[in-house]
Parts: sequence; structure tokens; C-alpha cells
Amino acid sequence: MQGKYLGEFQEVVMLTILVLDDNAYGVSIKKELKNRLNRDCSRGALHTALTRLLEKGLITSEMGGANAKRGGRRKRYYTVTNKGKVALKEAKEMRDQLWQAIPDFSLKIV
Repeated sequence: MQGKYLGEFQEVVMLTILVLDDNAYGVSIKKELKNRLNRDCSRGALHTALTRLLEKGLITSEMGGANAKRGGRRKRYYTVTNKGKVALKEAKEMRDQLWQAIPDFSLKIV
């Protein structure tokens, strides 16, 4: 397993998988990132993030059924593991602590 901490892109990919629930596969994840975050990503970047998350045990994947509409190809569906949910919770708590520690922070940009 590589590093303990989540990268920002890995984090948003995992959150997107949770949003999509049972419909989280490559193309739907890519579309959801674009729709919700206005963030384009290449298939390669998404594939790399998904592979690293799988290696860390933060997500799992399984193949769906073959579909004539897809030329008999199957979709790979992703699910966030309990370990992944703990990692997301820890990342959020760490960010929240940092935000709360900023003295006299104002979103007003000067």
C-alpha cells in the first residue's frame, strides 16, 4: 500500500463513487466530476486514481453483466470500502480542524 493520505483527486473520485452509489463506473464517474465540479479529467487520470485506490484497499470493483448495447462488453463498477470511508472521514476532519484554526478568517478577498 502506498501513502496513508488521500490526494485531492483521489478524494473527489471516492466521494463521486459514493454519490453515484450502484451506478459508479468509469464513464459515469467522469461525467459526474464534470457535472458537479466542472472538472474535466482524462480517462487515463481517472484510471490511475482508481487503480491506486484499489491498491490501497479504499475501493473495490466488480464486473457488471455483458450488454448487447455495449457490444458484449461489461462495465466495471466501483464501491468505497469501509477503510475508504474511514479515510474520507479522517481527511474531512483534518481539513475542518485546519479551517477552524485560522484566526479571524474571512472569505472576503482584499
